[in-house]
Amino acid sequence: MAKMISICGLTCSECGAFIATQKNDPDMRKKVAEEWSRQYNVVVKPEDIICDGCTSPTDRVFSYPRICEIRNCGRQKQVQNCAHCGEYACDKLTKFFELAPIARRTLEEIRNRS
Repeated sequence: MAKMISICGLTCSECGAFIATQKNDPDMRKKVAEEWSRQYNVVVKPEDIICDGCTSPTDRVFSYPRICEIRNCGRQKQVQNCAHCGEYACDKLTKFFELAPIARRTLEEIRNRS
């Protein structure tokens, strides 16, 4: 499976929802739903675990990416990811980096290669 970097810099292709969807694996969907339900103290059903990745042209994404302001901004600006944005790193992204420093490293690597 090819590596897919989301707009914010997370690696979609390493996400359980993405992997379960690509493999069409109902057991993995169930396992991810149970894990995320415990981890985030919310109810996640196996049928909710469907995602083609944040940069996919389809709308088959897990519930949060649908409302993610970073993803929506990147799609509106038509950038592959935030590393390619002229406003990098904006306030939204900087706040997100506090929660996900790995995303910053990924985007910085992409910027340095460009």
